[in-house]
Amino acid sequence: MSVHFFSEDIEFKLEHKSNIRKWISLIIENQNHELEEINYIFCSDEYLLDINRNYLQHDYYTDIITFDNRDQADDPISSDIFISIDRVKDNAQSLNNSFDQELYRVMIHGVLHLLGQGDKTEQQQMEMRKREEASLSLLRIPKV
Repeated sequence: MSVHFFSEDIEFKLEHKSNIRKWISLIIENQNHELEEINYIFCSDEYLLDINRNYLQHDYYTDIITFDNRDQADDPISSDIFISIDRVKDNAQSLNNSFDQELYRVMIHGVLHLLGQGDKTEQQQMEMRKREEASLSLLRIPKV
């Protein structure tokens, strides 16, 4: 598979990797796009803040930064997606969601950006949320 998982500066082990890889591939295929490679890098708030400052000139914490490595939008998807596990934990708690549910939402949020979904306007944010929910409904994780 072309979906890889790494961690930087934290100890984090993603469960159900195979199911998540299949799910991400399905979402991309359903939008008639090809997948070359996505690297998910799980990290701390401080690590992602440093990236936000150095690459985007933003001085604030965020849960995700998606780097689109394609030369053109119709090229197969190639991306590095950085996710702050600290932010995901905080967001899950403040939204009264499970950590896993919030993590999956953030993970697919990055993919949806790569598929062309924006989130700058209120309308785009509403559409993003709908697409996140629709995507999450397709994720198959075994019940424990």
